[in-house]
Amino acid sequence: MMMTIKCPKCSVDGKMSLVNPDYHGPYKCWSCRQLYTIDIKNNAVVSCEPLSQEEYDKQHPPKPSFDMNVGNARDISNRNRF
Repeated sequence: MMMTIKCPKCSVDGKMSLVNPDYHGPYKCWSCRQLYTIDIKNNAVVSCEPLSQEEYDKQHPPKPSFDMNVGNARDISNRNRF
């Protein structure tokens, strides 16, 4: 289901695709980039609270980056040579 969420800061409508009618988690406005914690119940937004970048980072630690020198990564450094 596609949800429309109006940003409390800039009043722009944003879209969010949900599989379930309930959701609790982060949302970032595409226009002003403000972070929020939103709570959706039965396909309706019941709360939308500002979330700082620091709080977001605590809740969602960054994923490890892909390292070309580890695992089964292919070496493509010679791909464009004649």
